[in-house]
Amino acid sequence: MSAEHTTPPNNGESSTAAAHASVIFPSESIPADAVHITGPDLSKPVDLAGLMDSYATIGFQATGLSQAIHVVEEMRKLRENSDEPLTLFLGYTSNLISSGLREILKFLAKEKLVDCIVTTAGGIEEDFIKCLGQTILGDFAMDGAGLRKRGLNRIGNLLVPNSNYCAFEDWVVPLLDTMVAEQEEQGTVWSPSKVIARLGKEIDNEDSVYYWCYKNDIPVFCPAITDGSLGDMIYFHTYKTEFQLKIDIVSDIRRLNDMSVKAKKAGMIILGGGVCKHQIANAMLFRNGADYAVYINTGQEYDGSDSGARPDEAVSWGKIRAGAKSVKVYADATLVFPLVVAATFAKAHWAKQAATEGSS
Repeated sequence: MSAEHTTPPNNGESSTAAAHASVIFPSESIPADAVHITGPDLSKPVDLAGLMDSYATIGFQATGLSQAIHVVEEMRKLRENSDEPLTLFLGYTSNLISSGLREILKFLAKEKLVDCIVTTAGGIEEDFIKCLGQTILGDFAMDGAGLRKRGLNRIGNLLVPNSNYCAFEDWVVPLLDTMVAEQEEQGTVWSPSKVIARLGKEIDNEDSVYYWCYKNDIPVFCPAITDGSLGDMIYFHTYKTEFQLKIDIVSDIRRLNDMSVKAKKAGMIILGGGVCKHQIANAMLFRNGADYAVYINTGQEYDGSDSGARPDEAVSWGKIRAGAKSVKVYADATLVFPLVVAATFAKAHWAKQAATEGSS
């Protein structure tokens, strides 16, 4: 009796079929309302507004920037709501005042488009110093030792001559004398925000962000007001006067937190990280979180820093409300914030100007 003939299995075909099934298999149906990824068509002319509109479907940080523009525009409109006006808190780091972003920030203060500002000591003093001397363009690769010998201080690729700080000392020390005199003779209690308002008044220069904050009664908070050149001047001043300037930080934290508690709706725009980011976010905790939030910074969350934390981390703390509209754009603020402001606050400002000119 002969043995039954069988065809040995083709292991090559079997493994290939399995590999094919692993690589090529149908996906689930795409929802009808899915957003398709497309970029701008530059084969025909496109204006800035059209280009910015196209960012929504480019992907990555371009889409994040588009989302930020939409959130900021909604905040802008809600500030004009007479029934439930939004209170807008703006925070930024000192390097942004050192940069040309200062002019964007001045526009927001001059036109009274924000309700309060939180920044660092450098974010205060560099504004006044720029009224007294120029910051110039340098290079990231310039030798630090050589710059030190020349009396040039480098901030990234910006250079601040040390003579600017000499001019700042000449300007601010007499004002410190006056503030101490008012403290001792009139009982004036100085908080950081009151000091900044006074300096804004005394600089009397329309190029200054804080001149416009003083004029428009926009409070400026600086919890770390001594952490910079202004702190240096206050330190040296303590050795030149009988009485030291006393600065009350408690009254400012009460004032800032009260603004948050009393806000019908609250939104925050925060450029960078550190003190300015956390001080605003922490104030939002007292109202169970902000209703809107836009972060623009290059920080990463992997070291556990608050600077790099995404908005969802703030939700866990009650600093942003669950369901709030929030976005983080991973970018240098000098690159993208001018575009955000141009597409929102400035666009509305230009429209009002055009309407006024058209009716006259």
